Amino acid sequence: MTQTLTGQTLTGLFDRYDDARRAVQDLEAAGVPHRDVSIVASNGRGEHAAATDPAGDAGAGAGIGAAIGGAGGLLAGLGLLAIPGLGPVVAAGWLAATAVGVVGGAAIGGAAGGLVGALTDAGVPADDAHVYAEGVRRGGTLVTAKVDEKLVPTARAILGDQRAVDVGERRDHYRLEGWTAFDEHAPAYTPEQIDAERDRYDRVTR
Repeated sequence: MTQTLTGQTLTGLFDRYDDARRAVQDLEAAGVPHRDVSIVASNGRGEHAAATDPAGDAGAGAGIGAAIGGAGGLLAGLGLLAIPGLGPVVAAGWLAATAVGVVGGAAIGGAAGGLVGALTDAGVPADDAHVYAEGVRRGGTLVTAKVDEKLVPTARAILGDQRAVDVGERRDHYRLEGWTAFDEHAPAYTPEQIDAERDRYDRVTR
């Protein structure tokens, strides 16, 4: 959670895309404009369709740009992207645009600091940003929102409910495996690895 001039930047990590999708819809229903919400979801299993034309970087960048300012809600503008270290993702919103370096609706030469850089630029602590990025790499979905002060309690409840990952606990789990930080040069998770990761945490949390 990050303090801004008019409110806070809040982030939630979800093991299941459907949980993240509901969080986005709940944020919009609560009055958070979709231009202030971002979603980055692993598509390592090829399960998510994009709402935008994925042909080339410019197409993906245009999709993100449309999601920032277009109508129909954030999820109506999902675009297919590849962010270093994450493999294929579907994404929309301001954080995704920052992560891939989108200017004027087109991608400019790949990542501008990647997801960790985009998160830390938004004020997320570096330790948390690495966990968030690693969570997406392992099949998760990240939802980030810039929230006016009056909506902070509601948005915090949405992004921190029982569906969301406890970042501190997840960091401890990763470190027990020898993990120290997100590595954008590490190979993307395979569909089989993503399934195993989801099953592992399903057994822990459900």
